[in-house]
Amino acid sequence: MRSIRISPLVLSISLSSGAALAAPASDVCSPARFNRVATLPNYLNDTDPSGATVSEIVAANASGSTLVYTDSLLEEVGFLDITDPSAPAPLGKLGVGGEPTSVAVLGENLALVAVNTRESFVDPSGHLALVDIASQTIVSELELGGQPDSVAISPSRRFAAVVIENERDEDVTVDGVEGGLPQAPTGFLAIVDLAGDDPTAWSVRRVDLTGLTSYAPGDAEPEFVDVNERDEAVVTLQENNHVIVVDLASGNIVNQFPAGEVALDGVDTEEDGIISLTSSLTVAREPDAVAWLPGRRGGLIATANEGDLFGGSRGFSIFDRRGDVVFDSGNSLERIAVRHGHYPESRSDAKGTEPESIEYGRFGNTDYLFVGSERGSFVAVYELTRPGQPEFVQLLPAPLGPEGVRAIPERGLLVVSGEEDDPTFGVRSSVMIYQLGSGAQTYPQIVSGDDAAGQPIPWSALSGMAAVPGRSRELYAVWDSYYAESRIFTIDASRSPARITTSLAIAGGSGNYDPEGIAVAPDGTLWIASEGDDAGRPNLLIQTDAAGHVLKEVGLPAEIEACRAATSSRRTLASGFEGVSVVASRDGYSLIVPQQRGWNYTTPECEPLDDDASDTNPAEPSATRLWTYDPTADAWTSVAYDLEPLPPNAGWVGLSEVTSVPGGYIILERDNLSGDFAQLKTLVHVKRGALADGRVTRDEKRSDDLLPHLLATHGWITDKPEGVAVTNDGTLFVVTDNDGVEDWSGETWFLRLGEWKTLFR
Repeated sequence: MRSIRISPLVLSISLSSGAALAAPASDVCSPARFNRVATLPNYLNDTDPSGATVSEIVAANASGSTLVYTDSLLEEVGFLDITDPSAPAPLGKLGVGGEPTSVAVLGENLALVAVNTRESFVDPSGHLALVDIASQTIVSELELGGQPDSVAISPSRRFAAVVIENERDEDVTVDGVEGGLPQAPTGFLAIVDLAGDDPTAWSVRRVDLTGLTSYAPGDAEPEFVDVNERDEAVVTLQENNHVIVVDLASGNIVNQFPAGEVALDGVDTEEDGIISLTSSLTVAREPDAVAWLPGRRGGLIATANEGDLFGGSRGFSIFDRRGDVVFDSGNSLERIAVRHGHYPESRSDAKGTEPESIEYGRFGNTDYLFVGSERGSFVAVYELTRPGQPEFVQLLPAPLGPEGVRAIPERGLLVVSGEEDDPTFGVRSSVMIYQLGSGAQTYPQIVSGDDAAGQPIPWSALSGMAAVPGRSRELYAVWDSYYAESRIFTIDASRSPARITTSLAIAGGSGNYDPEGIAVAPDGTLWIASEGDDAGRPNLLIQTDAAGHVLKEVGLPAEIEACRAATSSRRTLASGFEGVSVVASRDGYSLIVPQQRGWNYTTPECEPLDDDASDTNPAEPSATRLWTYDPTADAWTSVAYDLEPLPPNAGWVGLSEVTSVPGGYIILERDNLSGDFAQLKTLVHVKRGALADGRVTRDEKRSDDLLPHLLATHGWITDKPEGVAVTNDGTLFVVTDNDGVEDWSGETWFLRLGEWKTLFR
């Protein structure tokens, strides 16, 4: 395990130092935008890296130098030093005697932590832990009389408002609704009077929220709270689809209204492996997070409409105090996600992007609204050029499952915390920090344009790439089998960000493909490499015409497939073709096709590799194969390819792509690790003559390390750089696979690495 990726030295890499993040000169003079400057995985904060940890709600002290976040999984709060936002440092964690659900900071040094201590749903309990940040000790506890879920401190510092949710049991069916209401006891709003410097003398008042809603008037179940400069708390009653405004000084309810429902057209409502923005939906908003915005008579109210019992509108809304809708995002947030490759198709039949968090901040003279998508793992940034009229300006890549969003305008910072964690060397729960600046925004690096009907072109999970012959900045790409329909994309790489301009379905043939590579033949036909798997998907080369119609399917010879099956495991059958490239010759052309990982040849009739044991894992072959197919002769040959040694903790090392360059090939070789644990993400240059003796040895490879380019994104490094292409002017491009926004945050990096020859000097 390595933690060097999080060191101040590494995280202070200048954005201008990496060709991967370079932008055209025309983009330099751009308006102020947010860029990610650091990522800190929570396991580094005094936690066993093999165990799970989360960061849900995050807060900052008055100077913005220290963060406090809740870890409900470990029943702790964590502390981070962000004096240098590009090099956050863990400060340790503190147990709070139960599940922390929310946190806010009073002044510089006192954290108010809402703690759930319930024994059961019918017997809720909780307290407010008052934590001295400097000493990381609990100085006092205030009993709340129920299970808290959200806490906010008034700008005047006179009051704290604590939502007491008394959460329902989702396994209980009420009136035919699973997890429905009412379920006693009801929740309420607790007001803490912050009078005096002695926290032990603070008192708690209760505001009854029942009798106001039409769905379950006897069970309020409040969810989230925010407080404005008039000491008014706005509270969402998510399951009741209601919003309430409370005067904290008097404890009186001064406004209350139903959140209503929204009619959506052009959204995806079916989980079918296809992103199709063709359905309609009318659904209750059911708001979760809420934020006060500037406006007349005390301000406007913005809600993130996550949904729960009866749906969720897949967007956000802005209301005035009377409950009139000033703005609703409609289907736009879903379409933003699609355009940026962050749409979670697996959630189409549920709540789509599932906006859960919302935050307001005034940075300089500009008002911003930030909307966090839990399932799309992004934050949409809006400028409020006029009160209640947000204008989308950028999408920020976020941690997996972003839960907390905190603006720190005084320092020009935005902080986002993620609650999802995969300790098996996958995507780790983390805190990400973004800074507002005048330079070019570094994300996204690729988006989609519109189709002929004016709708955003759906894309995600990009795998193989190839240059379009004769076009200096145009590429083809494919997405993999995460989606039910195989497609070919055209990318205009002359723009920044690059733009997907067309999407073409692969039609005909046997279907059931897993496209992992694409190449263009001299006759204009396309060849697609489809990786096989243990579920019956064959390992194939597919030839199509320029319109995507299948002309031919070619598999390995029967005797090779029989050998593979005889020595197979689930892993072996999934280690098929990973890329394809055309090699032109006087007599026509051939195709070179990398096999991702080696097969253990153990039967007498199978041709063994000279060394079929990894340096560090006897069960993992240390070599794989480069296959060559001659379409004219319909013949296959292969050579062995020696893989790099298996890094610590890696399950395997394999090949992900190949592209031809004059006199040789560029091959993408990588391990299966992500983030701090990633060791091997390399581009390998192999001269064509190295294949002549039947084996590519390690000393015949010249490598360029991709890790510095990936580190320059200041995020959690993907395990999957997947596509490589070199245009006719020699420019090399790399694209990463975002796994269809499932078990990955949805980030896609489209790297321009400059002239390929300079990488291998």
